[in-house]
Amino acid sequence: MPDTVVHVLWINAGLSCDGDSVSLTAAQTPSIEDIAMGALPGLPKVEFHWPLVDYKVGADFMEPYWRAAEGKIDPFVLIIEGSIANERIKREGYWTGFGNDPDTGQPVTLMEWIDKLAPKAWGVVAAGTCATYGGIHAMQGNPTGAMGLPDYLGWNWRSKAGLPIVCVPGCPIQPDNMSETLLYLLYQAMGTAPMIPLDDKLRPTWLFQETVHQGCDRGGYYEEGDFAKEYGTRQCLVKMGCWGPVVHCNVTKRGWMDGIGGCPNVGGICIACTMPGFPDKFMPFMDEPPGSRMSTELTGHFYGPMIRRLRDITKHTVDQEPRWRHPGSELTTGYRRPWTH
Repeated sequence: MPDTVVHVLWINAGLSCDGDSVSLTAAQTPSIEDIAMGALPGLPKVEFHWPLVDYKVGADFMEPYWRAAEGKIDPFVLIIEGSIANERIKREGYWTGFGNDPDTGQPVTLMEWIDKLAPKAWGVVAAGTCATYGGIHAMQGNPTGAMGLPDYLGWNWRSKAGLPIVCVPGCPIQPDNMSETLLYLLYQAMGTAPMIPLDDKLRPTWLFQETVHQGCDRGGYYEEGDFAKEYGTRQCLVKMGCWGPVVHCNVTKRGWMDGIGGCPNVGGICIACTMPGFPDKFMPFMDEPPGSRMSTELTGHFYGPMIRRLRDITKHTVDQEPRWRHPGSELTTGYRRPWTH
């Protein structure tokens, strides 16, 4: 399939801040430019239709979306950014709109676009926490009935190629997580990669199987019961409200850009933005998470001090040179000649 062209139709008309689109421009491994320009071996030709970077405007910009809805573009990957407002509870007007219907002149809602495009897409990706699980807009008390893409299409939904919805959460999304997931899907579309592995929340397993805590620069301080009491110190941030021990996210290992950054790495607590229960189940932010009081008390008062004391003893021993490294006329390394005179 050397002449295959895969179209990427990105719709950022959901309830969002466009932060996921902006974030993706910072991706480096791979960069979005590498994907678009075919700089990586084995990739198909890719055509992006993406409001953030597309040079077309108006009807010219919308034309590929209408063609895809009519089944005239195949294959294509549909990417949704932003949470999906429930237009069925809106008595007048609309919550979201992406282009105008040429027949009526009225805005086409995100729900309508999903209904038109998802059944025809080779694959569907939810980019960012708003699109994956609803995010901030879907919190309790919201007036829009907002939800994530799996809530709207169904958690067991499959594309025409048999793919589940691929969810890449983050608020905003970690740049390389998104570009790497897109790269994987493009290789899969070419038949050179197996079915993308996802966890039960539809997240790519290789990106989200471990917790923030397992990759955190501050994890060793937790083990030693050394907890920060204020921001700006180097210790573990659990007592400051960090949810890292139970949150699936790789930003502490991967960093934010070029391996640098990541919330706890630079002194910020993890507020669990990659989790389906965000934000409601993790509020109020900056309070000690449930269960952390017991674990930190045990670690801080019993286990941690003992570990620190034992390690101090060990460090005192191993932080010195061996005794045989000295000048003099006698060899004291324990060396024995393999022969005698």
